[in-house]
Amino acid sequence: MLEESTSAKAGPREWLGLAVLLLPCVLASMDMSVMFVAMPSLTADLEPSGAQLLWIMDSYGFLLAGLLITMGTLGDRIGRRRLLMAGAAAFGGASVLAAFAATPTMLIVARMLLGIAGATLAPSTLALIRSMFHDARQRATAVGLWTAGFAGGAVLGPIIGGLLLQHFHWGSVFLINVPVMLLLLMLGPLLLPEHRVPVQGRFDLLGAVLSIGSVLGIVYGVKQLAAHGFGWLPIASCVAGLAVGVAFVRRQRTAARPLIDLALVRSRAFAVPLLIDLLATFALVGFNLFTWQYLQVVLGMSPLESALWSLPTFAVMPIGIAAAATLAARIGKPRVMAIGLLVAAAGFVVLTFPPPGVGSFIAALTVVSLGIAGVAAVVTDVILSAAPPERAGMASAMAETSAEFGGAMGIALLGSIGAAVYRSAMGPEGGKTLESAAKLPPGDALREAAFAAFGTETRVAAAVCAALTLGAAVVIARTR
Repeated sequence: MLEESTSAKAGPREWLGLAVLLLPCVLASMDMSVMFVAMPSLTADLEPSGAQLLWIMDSYGFLLAGLLITMGTLGDRIGRRRLLMAGAAAFGGASVLAAFAATPTMLIVARMLLGIAGATLAPSTLALIRSMFHDARQRATAVGLWTAGFAGGAVLGPIIGGLLLQHFHWGSVFLINVPVMLLLLMLGPLLLPEHRVPVQGRFDLLGAVLSIGSVLGIVYGVKQLAAHGFGWLPIASCVAGLAVGVAFVRRQRTAARPLIDLALVRSRAFAVPLLIDLLATFALVGFNLFTWQYLQVVLGMSPLESALWSLPTFAVMPIGIAAAATLAARIGKPRVMAIGLLVAAAGFVVLTFPPPGVGSFIAALTVVSLGIAGVAAVVTDVILSAAPPERAGMASAMAETSAEFGGAMGIALLGSIGAAVYRSAMGPEGGKTLESAAKLPPGDALREAAFAAFGTETRVAAAVCAALTLGAAVVIARTR
């Protein structure tokens, strides 16, 4: 069954439906960032081991990334609204389990369930936008708001979490998900259309297993590289993930109903925006690693204070999105993406110089956010438009997976480069970490040396991001 509105322009019902779709986007993103604020409280309460602490932090993101492609294709088959409703119910239930977890193991299981449920939300919401908005300009605006929802959730997570933890138990950061998901379950059937494609044959279960194994192996390996540096375990995980990925591609060539359309993935119209999505996310998420260290470690801000300082970087996103949608209708989407990347590159170039204060640092980051916001909105719309409507779920999942890979690799590679620069700048005293040096008295020579070394690594990371965003703009110019 294929149910789509026949009118070219979306009406009030579709825009109200979009508002409903933004609810799970904000929450799914918040659940990734709120843990940074809640971690001290839940650690004091549950007393997890070091290994359990890592799984509490990472299990959500691992399973979400690993299941995106599978869930996106599943939504195309069984119905995108149906999958979204099931995911919302599961997300709410898992949130209750997490909020009242009495042991670290119970919390890890709850976070895993949240990751599985979260993997249904992003591809379902984006694919439904493709079904609801047929006018190119309206769809670009809708996709831009969807992008802003995810970015806003990442910023709002520490702020809302910090406010809740001042008055309530750490479980409250999970309980806020429940009423929002209940609202989605009530309004979704009224405002969201069902969209599914009749298909013949069984679901490619083997392909799904290979897809999950490949993504999990690579993402786990890359995150371990970022956290602990080069070692046999992260390298083996990445190699195993790549090997399973090769097996997945071979499976897709022979499967009667493959999870992904390889011909579409090989086309420039689809592959180039996926690459741009990966590079833009690489730069933005990767550099955020240094942003939070600068605000919280060097300047000594609390997570709540640092999140409040970061608000301008979120506040300009609607401006970037609106400008991108307007310009795309006049000069075309490729030019808009190139302009956005050049704006971001300019912000990164400013960050290659020592900032006179936190205000100038945030101002440069705001320029980066302005450029990336326009790119993210347009590039996601380009990916959706390149895929046929019956493959919108798969295309949405590919876009999200590309962003997940970009963020993971940005943290790992920029983190590794930064660590190498830091050790080199510190010389024989390089074994002193930034966090431990920050605890020394103000004016201490080692403390000042560590801060100077961190400044150097931050500027090197900014230079890498500037080169990447500039290079991405060149790629767009050459493939127009």
